[in-house]
Amino acid sequence: MTAQPARTLMTIGDVLELLRPEFPDVTISKIRFLESEGLIAPARSPAGYRKFSPADVERLRFILTAQRDHYLPLRVIRRHLEALDRGEPAPPLGSRRDGGPGRRPRTLVAADATAPGQAVRLTRRQLLDGAGIDDGLLAELEEYGLVRRTGAYYDAEALTVARTAAALGRFGVQVRHLRAAKAAADRQVGLVEQVVAPQLRRRDPGAHEQAAETAREIAELWVRLHEALVSAGLRETLDP
Repeated sequence: MTAQPARTLMTIGDVLELLRPEFPDVTISKIRFLESEGLIAPARSPAGYRKFSPADVERLRFILTAQRDHYLPLRVIRRHLEALDRGEPAPPLGSRRDGGPGRRPRTLVAADATAPGQAVRLTRRQLLDGAGIDDGLLAELEEYGLVRRTGAYYDAEALTVARTAAALGRFGVQVRHLRAAKAAADRQVGLVEQVVAPQLRRRDPGAHEQAAETAREIAELWVRLHEALVSAGLRETLDP
């Protein structure tokens, strides 16, 4: 550990308690994942426990804000952080240099000021503008069940799917090719439901919250596993 006074350092539990009022979905596994990706580097005690400085917490806050409010992928967030580490000015979050649309739909801007955890609601026009896609692509995404709406509105996940589908389309990946991803996601959801079912049947206070937390952590682990397997497969294919 550094010579920084121990009283200024926090455990991962302290950090979670500090950030959760602003980021209700943050979990210990999420923080560990960001560390494994090299986005944060907390100090370690002699016993190996993570110790976070106020600067580490602000870095985490920056990352979580970039993901929640600007839907930026980790590779883009990493570029921002690297620029800041070098003492260079980073482009504003959500700018065209991020590879995003350059502006966010009004509903997303309004959501910044809502209570933590409040759902994002987008009209069809706002989804099209926010994702930078046309009606034809959105119709395809809906036809294959990749994007759904509740009533007249779309949620934040629909925006992420639409943006990702548009980005993949630039590489020649068509919507029909994404059906396999949807089928795999449905199978994973079914497995998570089986795991949390016993928690949901409990009647003690907080059972549903615990089940939701478990489901989120399993989902994060699935994402990590999928990324690792794809990376390994590509390495075998591309390495000489």
